[in-house]
Amino acid sequence: MGTYDESAGSSEQRSLMDGDALPPAMQREQQLQQRILALEAELSSSRVLAREHARLTEQVEQLREANEHLVMATVSAQSLRDLAEATNRRQTEFLAMLAHELRNPLAPLSMSASLLQSLVGASGNASQLAQVSGVVRRQVDHMARLLDDLLDAARISSGKITLAVRPLALGGVLDQAIETVAPRIRERGQQLQIALPDEPLNIEGDPVRLTQVFANLLGNASKYTGNGGRIALRAWRSIEEVVVEVSDNGSGIASEMLPQVFDLFIQGPRSLARSEGGLGIGLNVVRNLVGMHGGTVTADSPGEGRGSTFTVRLPLCVAPAQVAEIPPGPSAAEGACRILLIEDNVDACDTLRSFLALAGHEVAVAYDGHAGLAQAQARHFDIVICDIGLPGIDGLEVLARLRGAHAGRAARPFAIALSGYGQHEDRERALGAGFDRYLVKPAAPDALLTLVGEARGLRQLA
Repeated sequence: MGTYDESAGSSEQRSLMDGDALPPAMQREQQLQQRILALEAELSSSRVLAREHARLTEQVEQLREANEHLVMATVSAQSLRDLAEATNRRQTEFLAMLAHELRNPLAPLSMSASLLQSLVGASGNASQLAQVSGVVRRQVDHMARLLDDLLDAARISSGKITLAVRPLALGGVLDQAIETVAPRIRERGQQLQIALPDEPLNIEGDPVRLTQVFANLLGNASKYTGNGGRIALRAWRSIEEVVVEVSDNGSGIASEMLPQVFDLFIQGPRSLARSEGGLGIGLNVVRNLVGMHGGTVTADSPGEGRGSTFTVRLPLCVAPAQVAEIPPGPSAAEGACRILLIEDNVDACDTLRSFLALAGHEVAVAYDGHAGLAQAQARHFDIVICDIGLPGIDGLEVLARLRGAHAGRAARPFAIALSGYGQHEDRERALGAGFDRYLVKPAAPDALLTLVGEARGLRQLA
């Protein structure tokens, strides 16, 4: 509740009385001045509002510009991401295609080496033929290993490697790896010292991939160790882990290289002769495969010229290892097979025909898909060996039509696919089309003869 100020009221009354006493002209002038003051106050307020509006407008423009830059940056980042993914995809496809194309000339070389070995006994120059055959075989095997590493690098970068995991005996895996590199070690006069525990050590993994891991490490040890050098392979149990150590007294690794030794395409200094060879891929593949098995791999070296040590640690498996059944080796005396060989590489086809004929089989050939299908439908064959990439119709279509034509029949040919493509989906696609087995070029002659022996056994059981 307010209070009344008598002095203020008296002052207002005096002002009114004084105003009433002013002449009309002065009253108007006084009112005009009061109006001007009010307008000036209003104008000042408007100027303040105008300045505030301008400031807000400028901020809005800055925010709009910043938002546009953010949108452009987001779009640019997405474009760069898409470009990087596309580049990586093209690189992966290129590596796979390169490996496939380079495999094609290896097939006739591989078969020629096997033919040379078979003809050694019938020749007067047996020692020279044996030497030439050995050179061809070693170089083919070397190139095949390089291509396998190249293709595996592409598969790993695209996440396309799958593992067939099961309980394994570590000793069996190491035996396979040793068998793979033993010819190289013998050729260079190197000593391989092996120290394995008496107790069985079981691990869980893919036998093919783990054999590849240890064969790669042993192969590297041989490669970077001089003739007559020493390589040691040791394995032991460490609590809940299995430890495998591959060491050598070879060229060693410089300290600045150790942190990078498992990176892709990384290699230490090489001479101009590049006698050690390699692509800088193998150890990267080793690290990734070991990691996929839940393990680790490390490298250590006292320095250049002082050898190196690679240590693999894998989880111990308590489940018993499965015993793989090894099919009996082929023998021509057990009975020849009638084989149809469909391959568009004429050299590879003719060489493989000679190799199979030398093993005692009757072999017919076709150099394209249509001719192969016509022959397969015209007469019965025990085995069809068919390339996948064929002119006319591809090997998948040949097999699909052939299986359709033999639908309902008790006897059908045993089908073996030959292909330069080695990825899991390629294998699955071929088996889905009706092939019984799948071999990646260059197929090892012994592996091919083993499959021929398997087909012969199935025919005898039928």
